Amino acid sequence: MKTRAILILICFAVFAASTTLAIVNKGAEEITLDGGKKGKVEFPHHEHQEALEQKCKTCHDLFPQEPGIINDLKKKGTLKKKQVMNEKCLECHKTRKKAGKDAGPVKCKGCHIK
Repeated sequence: MKTRAILILICFAVFAASTTLAIVNKGAEEITLDGGKKGKVEFPHHEHQEALEQKCKTCHDLFPQEPGIINDLKKKGTLKKKQVMNEKCLECHKTRKKAGKDAGPVKCKGCHIK
């Protein structure tokens, strides 16, 4: 009986830890990105996570999950100007639109705010 109680406690602890990690790793709900001359981009991060079914590497294979990393990598020359927008944002939005799925904007003013 004692072994069973310990096993239940261990299972509960593992469940609680994994749930907490999932919540912590979601990042900010909204992120404001530097959109250059066209204006800032209000990026609904959690909305994108849901649309991508929590497949974070879809975007984060290009850049690590760190605040401000896109601008840092551009300054270092590791990430080209507009690389994220062209290789990730627009490509995904256009693909989803062609597939008849909910998709984000494909024109500048749809994301960039002056």
